[in-house]
Amino acid sequence: MPKRFKTVLHWFRRDLRLTDNTALNAASQEAEQVIPVYIASTWKQKHRWTGPARQQFLCGCLTSLANNLEHAGSRLIVRQGSAESALMALIKETNADAVFTNRDPDPFGKQTETTLTKQCESRNVAFLTFKDTLLHEPDEIATGDGNPYRVYTPFSRNWLSLEKVSPASKRPKLTPPPSKLPSLDLPTLDTWDLPAPAAEPVAPGEKAARKRLEHALKVPLLNYGDARNTPAGQTTSRLSQDLRFGLLSIREIYARTIATAHEARSQNARDGLHTFIKELAWREFYMHILHHFPEVLDLEFNPKYHDLPWQSEGEAFRQWSQGRTGFPIVDAGIRELLATGFMHNRVRMIVSMFLTKDLHIDWRHGEQFFMQHLVDGEIASNNGGWQWSAGTGADAAPYFRIQNPWTQTKRYDPQGQYIKEWVPELADTPPPQFFSPPHETAPIAPDYPLPIVDHAAEREKTLTLFKTHST
Repeated sequence: MPKRFKTVLHWFRRDLRLTDNTALNAASQEAEQVIPVYIASTWKQKHRWTGPARQQFLCGCLTSLANNLEHAGSRLIVRQGSAESALMALIKETNADAVFTNRDPDPFGKQTETTLTKQCESRNVAFLTFKDTLLHEPDEIATGDGNPYRVYTPFSRNWLSLEKVSPASKRPKLTPPPSKLPSLDLPTLDTWDLPAPAAEPVAPGEKAARKRLEHALKVPLLNYGDARNTPAGQTTSRLSQDLRFGLLSIREIYARTIATAHEARSQNARDGLHTFIKELAWREFYMHILHHFPEVLDLEFNPKYHDLPWQSEGEAFRQWSQGRTGFPIVDAGIRELLATGFMHNRVRMIVSMFLTKDLHIDWRHGEQFFMQHLVDGEIASNNGGWQWSAGTGADAAPYFRIQNPWTQTKRYDPQGQYIKEWVPELADTPPPQFFSPPHETAPIAPDYPLPIVDHAAEREKTLTLFKTHST
């Protein structure tokens, strides 16, 4: 059967894999020749939404992708610039009659897709986008009256009830691009004038991600329901960066998790795996929120909190961002982030609520700090998590529910394992000292600071602040 297109570009974005790649599979089936393309961004030195650790991980993923393409008989073409100009130039160089790509869930990527659609139409070139990042896109789920969900629980019921697409079982067949087609070298940190990060992220690439999935399904996810809130050790899947960069497809993760649950011998294991599935629904809930309400990147989701008098960055923010607040669980979380590019989810809640409810600092400062340091930085999930903790977001924690770092430690790190791993000056401190504030003149350890605020007093300030804006 003749192919629909002669030459097409496949534009890699958040799908840095060959396995179960929707747009790449479609391109290989519909075109005689597929030219794999990656467009590196042009910003330098500093970016609102990313930093050295995530860019280093990206570079490793692109190296892995390039190697996988070579083994498949193809070659990754790298260009740098705006996606619009780089792709238009490639279309002209290759006489491509179509561009295939998987849809981006964030508003910036969607705007680029809109622009490219118009540009390609003017040149009689097809610009084809595919569902790949989500199991269910925003136009597939709505309330009974057709509106977007604002609360997770009814959203998740709908989401869980819908049939899920199965992952593709075979990799696409590819042919080499024209040998004379020029390509830049694979990106490095020098591409963005970035220094080497202090963080040491997990191994990049599709193969490493698949190993993490295999481990997750054999160990942590089987006890996920009971242990996922414990920050010490690996108690979560650690697949967040793999979903962020598309090293694994959401379809494969979902299908493998469901299959493992069906085969599980204990109810506890089945419960843990199904709890993890609900976390995948949370990921999609926040992506739906961002799609329907893109203003959340700049404003509180709940409009009655638009004019809350948050504090700006200052000395307290600096101490928080260095892990020197005198609250051990908060400092451990920040130091884990700085050292690895990752922070346990329960600790993310404690750390972000401390910034917004104890220090009264604008959640947007914390949101940006996380995005600049997290390897798994996902705009929608990060924004949703910060607004949840601040009490301003979709299905957020009520403003009067303010986590106490001392009691959270007693509940989730009772032996102090997590704290002692990331705050070495507390290695010899008895764990009970992490459960309540020290005497105002006696720090927990000689080289460790006193708490920078009184949690009880700051809690009362927060309650007064929000009550004022809730009436």
